[in-house]
Amino acid sequence: MATADQGRRGGPAAPDPRSAADRLLDVLGAFDQDNQALTLTAVARRAGLRLTTAHRLVGTLTRWGALERDQAGVYRIGLRLWETAALAPRGVVLRQAAMPYLEDLYEATHENVHLAVRDGTDVVYIERISGRSAVGVRSQVGARWPLHATGVGLALLAHAEADLQEQVLGAPLAAFTPYTVTDPARLRRLLAEARRTGYAVSDRQITDDAVSVAAAVFGAGGALVAAVSVVVHAEDAHPRQLGPAVRVAARGISRALGWQPR
Repeated sequence: MATADQGRRGGPAAPDPRSAADRLLDVLGAFDQDNQALTLTAVARRAGLRLTTAHRLVGTLTRWGALERDQAGVYRIGLRLWETAALAPRGVVLRQAAMPYLEDLYEATHENVHLAVRDGTDVVYIERISGRSAVGVRSQVGARWPLHATGVGLALLAHAEADLQEQVLGAPLAAFTPYTVTDPARLRRLLAEARRTGYAVSDRQITDDAVSVAAAVFGAGGALVAAVSVVVHAEDAHPRQLGPAVRVAARGISRALGWQPR
């Protein structure tokens, strides 16, 4: 399908209907977890821009500090954009309140500990503590994964509003390993079990060597805020033993955010 920058063969290119701000955001949107370093040509292609337009916008973003260019001409997200993103209230306040409890959970397990928030039908990881011998995970800070496949996502989805649950259950469920739950009926049972026990279990759904145990975090008034998890080697996983520790961490963070038990 032709983009706004592709005219008919032999004719002039069609004008780009996007505003300048839209195109700047599309340049930044060209970078993601799987595309952290891009050449100018790759940026232009992924953003759907002419090379000359991409060159101008990338230059603007680089001068401001949103992008950085190395000696090989490859671009990455710049430090100034990270500094700006760190000002997001959901990130700063939540991370400050959560960190003591995340550290306690790490000291109790010496495994990967995560804190994540929901964005639409995805989770975004905003904090991680990892040990040298902990299982390798793909959930880096800033990474985005579907709700249905991760421990933190299942914990959030289990306590989400019914409309969101039906939206996720009614859409195709992506598979990442042979163990990823893609059957809506089975997913409903997982969510019900998470509500009953107070913690969710994602068994080898993202990588086939890791199990995640997660619990929901609530704020003032009982609002669903985030989820905390511990990720362990599948061969050493004992969710029933890990569940209480994760619940304690989640409850501690919730109290620090103003949550009061009924």
